[in-house]
Amino acid sequence: MINIQQIKPDMLVVCSQDGQFAIVDHMEGQDSIKLKRDKTGKHHFIPLSWVTTVDNKVHIDRPGSQAMKQWRTEN
Repeated sequence: MINIQQIKPDMLVVCSQDGQFAIVDHMEGQDSIKLKRDKTGKHHFIPLSWVTTVDNKVHIDRPGSQAMKQWRTEN
């Protein structure tokens, strides 16, 4: 089980291929991570269920390309 207290603003988010995928903005409630704005100025959200481990980075369970197709985007 992931301790959400370990997830802090400005932590790197890395995909299952160990590439940097995003940067944490902050936790959004108990089950979603809000990511910093992308190049177009939009925030994206990923579910906590994707997170496999947290150390000095947040590691997710899928490749970055797949995650970008599945993340939720702020309107």
